[in-house]
Amino acid sequence: MTPEQLSEAIRAALLQGIDDSDFQLSPFDVPEDIRVERPRQREHGDWSTNVAMQLAKKAGTNPREFATTLAERLGEIDGIDTAEVAGPGFLNIRLAAGAAGELARTIVLANGAYGRGETLKGVTVNLEFVSANPTGPVHLGGARWAAVGDSLARLLEFHEARVIREYYFNDHGSQIDNFAKSLVAAIKGEDTPENGYGGDYILETANRVLIEAMEVGEKDPLELEADEMQEFFRSRGVHLMFDEVKSSLHDFGVDFDVYFHEDSLHESGKVDKAVKELKESGALYEADGAWWLKSTDHGDDKDRVVIKSDGNAAYIAGDIAYIRDKHERGADLCIYLLGADHHGYIARLKAAAAALGYDPDTVEVIIGQLVNLVKDGQPVRMSKRAGTVVTMHDLVDAVGVDAARYALARSSADSTIDIDLDLLASATNANPVFYVQYAHARTAGVARNAAEYGIELDKGFDASLLTHESEAALLGVLGEFPRVVAQAVEYREQHRVARYLEDVAAAFNKWYDRTRVTPLGDEEVTDLHHTRLWLNDATGMVLRTGLHLLGVSAPERM
Repeated sequence: MTPEQLSEAIRAALLQGIDDSDFQLSPFDVPEDIRVERPRQREHGDWSTNVAMQLAKKAGTNPREFATTLAERLGEIDGIDTAEVAGPGFLNIRLAAGAAGELARTIVLANGAYGRGETLKGVTVNLEFVSANPTGPVHLGGARWAAVGDSLARLLEFHEARVIREYYFNDHGSQIDNFAKSLVAAIKGEDTPENGYGGDYILETANRVLIEAMEVGEKDPLELEADEMQEFFRSRGVHLMFDEVKSSLHDFGVDFDVYFHEDSLHESGKVDKAVKELKESGALYEADGAWWLKSTDHGDDKDRVVIKSDGNAAYIAGDIAYIRDKHERGADLCIYLLGADHHGYIARLKAAAAALGYDPDTVEVIIGQLVNLVKDGQPVRMSKRAGTVVTMHDLVDAVGVDAARYALARSSADSTIDIDLDLLASATNANPVFYVQYAHARTAGVARNAAEYGIELDKGFDASLLTHESEAALLGVLGEFPRVVAQAVEYREQHRVARYLEDVAAAFNKWYDRTRVTPLGDEEVTDLHHTRLWLNDATGMVLRTGLHLLGVSAPERM
């Protein structure tokens, strides 16, 4: 019996109790989803629910009386061994061994679909993440957004959403101009200009621009006039950085469906069109020679300048046109993953959506915090290549893609994290990604050993044989997977999956230490061995599915 099936059984018992006048309630008072959770203390049972405490007041009784009546009904259901009232009205439920053990077969037969949901079926989600300026390699913050964003995309898809992974290239504005000036200064042997970019990659990029121009027989760009020279290095340098960013993200296991260029919003006239529309609708007003968005009407702390007094578009003008463009391309929900310095964007983006006539709740903004690298107990300050920042490449070089992705996705995006390179590179149980991956490899090893003894899934399964306390504990943890995934999807918190996988690994290792799938010595193979193979393989499947949702491999040997 899965937690979902138990929830349905409790709901059915409540509805039948209403029909029989045991509960003075309307059927509409009964929640669609009865919440069941693992008790904090394992000896209290397999599952616990507080539904009696939720409904007792409406039923005109106290929670313990309500729970006592419900417990009597639950005790009559096949698969439920006992239902006991605890505390102010909790119900602790213990499943019969056979009902609990059936979960192992359910997971294996689902063949990777266990834990899937349909809460987002029919919803198109535009998920924008990383979106760093194409002025240098992907930095450590960008690596975190890549790991978090791709994991969220996988989770949303696991709940049937159609996800468009989108990278917004900021190729319009002063930062790109400063990048071009930096390339020109580097190739001419001059100092980095004010507000420019340093690091070895700048000279590398400038040299590549020059070499490629020479290879195709173009005029020496160093002989061009200053403005032409800057434009030459700007266009080609940005293109080279685009390619490097895409390549490094691909190597990190992250590919995008759409690479959207900010410049295209301006060149296509979409910014002008959006601004004109807002002027006509009265969402913009003129003051001090500038045009302002009435963003305070939609919860922002102040109105925002859209067209500056010099006639140039402010950055938010592009944001407004971009929201419109996303919706016109079919997005029902637009999720942005932005850096720690973008808190002000939450209100302004929602205000922009509302001004355009969209529900502001179709815009979600997730703010990510900083990442610090630590090696030998000391912070890693900067990249040898980038000069001023630590890059994704530095992290991957130190610990590999799997460890990097897992470490970056393992914590809530809104928390600052320290990543210990020495720990992540270690093959110890203290290293969380090693701990989880090794547990998966161990399940694969158990299956290989079982095959040598002729222990196979199709030779026997008797759920009632899974009576060892470590089996009940492992089954209980496996039963939580659908709920963990659903919560990760609902709250956009991929780290819930990572922490859950560590719980699965811990429960599996205890079971592995205390029971055996293969016989000892001359012991004969029995249905217990076949049945335990189902539990072993179910664990492996959950670990494999969870790791996939994080974009991390599930090795079969380590």
